Amino acid sequence: MQSFREIREARLADEVGTLRKQGELSIALVYPSPYHVGMSSLGYQTIYRVLNALPDVVAERAFLPDDARAARQTREPLCTYESSRSVGEFPVVAFSLAYELELAGLVDCLDLSGIPALAADRADNPERHPLIVIGGPLTFSNPVPAGPYADVMILGEAESLMSILVAAVLSTRDRAALLADLATRSGFYVPSLHGETLPAIAKTADEDLPAYSQIRTPHTELRDMFLIEPERGCHRGCTYCVMRRSTNGGMRLVEPAKVKSLIPADVRRVGLVGAAVTDHPGLPEILRHIVDTGREVGISSLRADRLDDEIVGLLKRGGYETLTTASDGASERMRDIIQRKTKERHLLHAAQLCRDHGLRQLKLYMMVGLPGETDADLEELARFGLELARVAPRVAYGIAPFVAKRNTPLDESPFEAIDVIDGRLARLRAALRGRVEIRPTSPKWAWVEYRLAQGGFSAGLAAARATRAGGRYADWKAALAEVPLPLVRVPEPAVPRRLAVAS
Repeated sequence: MQSFREIREARLADEVGTLRKQGELSIALVYPSPYHVGMSSLGYQTIYRVLNALPDVVAERAFLPDDARAARQTREPLCTYESSRSVGEFPVVAFSLAYELELAGLVDCLDLSGIPALAADRADNPERHPLIVIGGPLTFSNPVPAGPYADVMILGEAESLMSILVAAVLSTRDRAALLADLATRSGFYVPSLHGETLPAIAKTADEDLPAYSQIRTPHTELRDMFLIEPERGCHRGCTYCVMRRSTNGGMRLVEPAKVKSLIPADVRRVGLVGAAVTDHPGLPEILRHIVDTGREVGISSLRADRLDDEIVGLLKRGGYETLTTASDGASERMRDIIQRKTKERHLLHAAQLCRDHGLRQLKLYMMVGLPGETDADLEELARFGLELARVAPRVAYGIAPFVAKRNTPLDESPFEAIDVIDGRLARLRAALRGRVEIRPTSPKWAWVEYRLAQGGFSAGLAAARATRAGGRYADWKAALAEVPLPLVRVPEPAVPRRLAVAS
């Protein structure tokens, strides 16, 4: 197995845009998933650039080892990429959490750094331990389970809060006084003082937009792609989604001219990132600029009702082979209930565009197990899948069990029984007879995500027990058995419908 030094040197040699500097305050910026995931995170890269732009700060990156279990066994310390310095030696260690299951990576990273994982275990002797800061996309929904590990959390959009955090750290040496000060400031959550009650999330100034990549590397999921955010937020009202129109003022647009001006001349691949990129009225202009200059393009969120010949034609010119969009509800009835607004005609049109422009595959993401869903809704999904398969060259369903998130109208909805989800997926496979590929995510791990998404401090503490026991599903199940079940709202009974599956 390669050593960290060998892996680090090889990856650094291939990076473009790495930052190295000196500063009074050094911060380890840790992503609790492996390098190839963390370096695909636009938010993580943006905070790396923002911190290093501050005059008194140097920020260095660290990541969960590719094989965390092996690193635990060999007691390999977690070190940064820029200087190979141990993370535990930094005065400030900041984590970016994207979703609930990364709590396991958080525990691994703290343990490998030699830092007591729980804030309570660091409180008696704070001068010996780094200040642990946690932020990231998870803070838009429910960051409370991460609370036992954090000295302070930054909620929501963190760009404009970095300078406030740094100024407070540099001016206040006493840890208790520092936390008391931050607890009074907008966007900062101090679990030891706030308990499980969250303050409001932060919103960065529009002039700080867009976020964009600092480093390009071939060692990521997206391979040398320059990421940029032409819009932030969403103007739609899907009831399951954290990034809905009520979050931080909804959708905020960046002018196409500004987006185009920030794309480096040497970039060959550009990724447009956001919750609703295809809702940007200037998208065709941005796409034309990218493909007319000979670049490949990717988009994080294609809405079926926004696709047309121009957009799909530009995507094809930009290297697209698979047209990926989402239906989210298994049936039109379910999509109406969750206010998704996507109709069968939109998805059929996407399949036709896929065929007409020579793309190889149509991929649809969707959820099963939504409140009120019945077997009849899955039967409709099967019937419609066969209809799509007669239009698009190939069709694939990416299926995830529904997980209720905080700060959404479906908060406190129950998680469907795992055996019910498994049974519906089995019947769906049988009905589709191999004509549509089924790519489901694990209902068991979705249940773990649900327990964390709906949990508090006790659910977060279970993450340490499960991770240190081995991190298998059985370890999580045992650890969460000690945690009270979340409160749930009883859904209204659905009226079953029986739909024949077309041949």
